[in-house]
Amino acid sequence: MSSTPIEPDPTSTQTFGAIDVSMESAAPLLGLSQQDRAAIAALPAGTALLLVQQGPTTGARFLLDSAETTVGRHPRADIFLDDVTVSRKHAIFAALPEGGFAVRDSGSLNGTYVNRERVEQAALRPGDEVQIGKYRMTYHPGPLQAASR
Repeated sequence: MSSTPIEPDPTSTQTFGAIDVSMESAAPLLGLSQQDRAAIAALPAGTALLLVQQGPTTGARFLLDSAETTVGRHPRADIFLDDVTVSRKHAIFAALPEGGFAVRDSGSLNGTYVNRERVEQAALRPGDEVQIGKYRMTYHPGPLQAASR
């Protein structure tokens, strides 16, 4: 008995099941503590949380809950990051009209990075890593605001 390889039929159609995207939204939460997950779950609509994953204040949380949030080494910055790698007026987190936030560099010396790419401005997605100086923070948005009818 000889075994002859079976060649695939190029005219046949194959179907695949639907992709389960339910885990996609949970991916940014992997590796977070129960407390961080609870804080993210409790966020009010239209807000977001920055979790410091690396840097002098690892574990710190910063709430984004206004139209603009300033970040820098200046003591009056909304998010004060006290390190020489951070410019006095480093970046701004701005609320987007469609929901969520964007980060915009304010002409800093060391730059602002999203997912390790230097950016002048970038809309943020759940789980994005934002680096400002030595600080690496992950972005976690709250629920989107209900559409007005």
